[in-house]
Amino acid sequence: MAAALDHVADLAAFVEASPSSHHAAAEGARRLGAAGFVEQEESVEWSSEPGGHYVLRDGALVAWRIPDVARSFMSFRILGSHTDSPGFTLKPRADTGGYGWQQLGVEIYGAPLLNSWLDRELGLAGRLVLSDGRTVLVRTAAIMRIPQLAIHLDRSVNDDGLRLDKQVHTAPVWSVGHPGIHVLDHVAQAAGSSAGDIDGYDLRVYDTTAPAIFGPHQEFFASGRLDNLSSMHASIVAMINTNDGEAIQMIAAFDHEELGSASRSGASGPLLADVLTRISASLGATLDEQHRSLAQSVCLSADTGHAIHPNYPARHDPMNQPLLNSGPLLKVNANQRYATDARGAALWRRICRAAGIPTQEFVSNNAMPCGSTIGPLTATRLGIATIDVGIPLLSMHSARELAGTEDPINLTRAMEAFLASKS
Repeated sequence: MAAALDHVADLAAFVEASPSSHHAAAEGARRLGAAGFVEQEESVEWSSEPGGHYVLRDGALVAWRIPDVARSFMSFRILGSHTDSPGFTLKPRADTGGYGWQQLGVEIYGAPLLNSWLDRELGLAGRLVLSDGRTVLVRTAAIMRIPQLAIHLDRSVNDDGLRLDKQVHTAPVWSVGHPGIHVLDHVAQAAGSSAGDIDGYDLRVYDTTAPAIFGPHQEFFASGRLDNLSSMHASIVAMINTNDGEAIQMIAAFDHEELGSASRSGASGPLLADVLTRISASLGATLDEQHRSLAQSVCLSADTGHAIHPNYPARHDPMNQPLLNSGPLLKVNANQRYATDARGAALWRRICRAAGIPTQEFVSNNAMPCGSTIGPLTATRLGIATIDVGIPLLSMHSARELAGTEDPINLTRAMEAFLASKS
């Protein structure tokens, strides 16, 4: 239990360092750099030096390790995840408000549980592009809140349910009685710059509440952005810890998964294919060898899944009911919303046995639509055998999700066994 709690504490530190996808990619790169990985610029000649390398593209991170004895034909072991989480972004011309209040215009990002963002102290985080061409990361402290309407003014809310207009009711308040205040002045100050220097920005709203471990046996871990920083963190730790195996080990943490992945830094874009091609080419692989390499490669796509909710058991499959702290999930869907097939399932079980950890299956209730992951996209784009896995959560897509404290370290151990596996 001590090792699991230490691991979760490190996950909490990773989440707190990653209030936006750009921060998550940068924090992952920082950790890899501290472990000896070297940044590879996409615009320069590709390195074939043995050891660890990584590429940053916007809010995405791809890293790999070339063995000391490299060959032109080598398979890949890839750990896939994503850096983004559902929530809100800051709109252009964001300063708004009325009736003495200063508010901000925000746009919904992905599919958050909107009600979970009410009555929380929120900040802004992301990247700024300055007039001198520099890109800088920025985060503010808590500066805003989306206030819920008091029950005295909506007496039926507990009977009829909360209904939020996505435009009218989600605008946070961030000041009162200061009509001349501008949010970019505040953001620029946090970045040590001025609003006039900001030519572009990608700013996300984030919940400033710190992660927490709780429960009578410290069995629960509550935090924002566990979908999917829990998987990204596990892949980075596994990558740093595992320096053996016969394949080129990789992690691919994409951005924009919550939007469908259709971007230059998303799983539907060319990022992973570009990196794989350039690695193989740098090692002298012929076109045929590159295709043979992909045919023998495997991707472990890690994203969170649903634990059974004790208050809504009918929403889950009656025979497959994952529970927190009972092992990471093998995610299965007949309609290929997940990429797992029988061979992948068998490999996953061998990996879990080798790591000495339990596992459990997740499959949707037939009456419930099933979400998807970067797994099917990676399999479709590259033809790589792909397995979908992840840790179970309650309150997925909430501003504050709930995990077990034992599952993150077990996912990491499974990833370590996967990276070291030979088949």
